[in-house]
Amino acid sequence: MDLNLPEPARDRRVRRSRAALMQAAVALVTERDTAAVSLSDIAEAADVSRRVVYQHFGDRDTLLLEAGLDLARRKLLPGLADGFQQMTAREQTLAVCRHFADHRTFYRALLTASCAFALDRGLISLLLPVNRQSMQRFYGDRLAPEAIDDLAAFLSGGGASLVTTWVVEGAEPLDPEAFTDRLLRVTSALMPDVGDDHP
Repeated sequence: MDLNLPEPARDRRVRRSRAALMQAAVALVTERDTAAVSLSDIAEAADVSRRVVYQHFGDRDTLLLEAGLDLARRKLLPGLADGFQQMTAREQTLAVCRHFADHRTFYRALLTASCAFALDRGLISLLLPVNRQSMQRFYGDRLAPEAIDDLAAFLSGGGASLVTTWVVEGAEPLDPEAFTDRLLRVTSALMPDVGDDHP
């Protein structure tokens, strides 16, 4: 490694290598329909050495976990954030369901691999702020902040459990519209006063 590189260049190179590795991991896991992809194959697809993989991620599970979270950060969260104030509960839920349906092969492989628990926890953490904002938008000052946080955590965890089962066991092809309706029915049964404006 050239230690004389200016700091910003080194940072750009690190970001590029990490991004290339995560994108290669998504592509190979999707192509092969399994998380049992070797670090050598991922490194080769990303055009970096295995040493770089270990430097950035340490092991395959960490790389796959980060690739899964990165995919959600890049492809799912921006759409939710950009249109959050204008989106109905159905539109928000449908956006989440479409994302997981569109990337089903990748997520299914990871959700049945050794990194499944960590990925599930990570995805819940990513979606928790969205659910918290939705609960705050609906309930406003009618609930204490702690109750809003608890309700958002409950919905995020329960929703993640249903989504995981749907992605792993659902019939081909996944139907995001029907699953959205199913999630909204469950939510409205738990919180009947929320109606169509709930997350």
